[in-house]
Amino acid sequence: MPYIQLRTSKEITREKEKLIKERLGESIELIGKTEEWLMVEFVSNAHLYFRGEENISGAYVEVKIFGTRDNRCYQEFTKQVCQILNEELGLKPENIYISYGEYHNWGWNGSNF
Repeated sequence: MPYIQLRTSKEITREKEKLIKERLGESIELIGKTEEWLMVEFVSNAHLYFRGEENISGAYVEVKIFGTRDNRCYQEFTKQVCQILNEELGLKPENIYISYGEYHNWGWNGSNF
């Protein structure tokens, strides 16, 4: 049950959304999850300030999962996400923040896991 929100100051076209979603769907396996349960939200044209200035080419990625994972999994996923965003949106890894949240209560289809 992973959820990823990608918030960026860049414009993301529908074509780029689909491509990034597919690549994230493949990469999510690095943390033991599958695309079958992956939900992705895109927020483009966000007003982000970084280092005290408006950052016109940055991103904040929030990853939430059901359960826990080893930090090595997150390290590999961070590396992959930065590569994807660099290749697809031209974002520099030093302008990307990624946070992870682990949850033990996750609801779906009228009940909890």
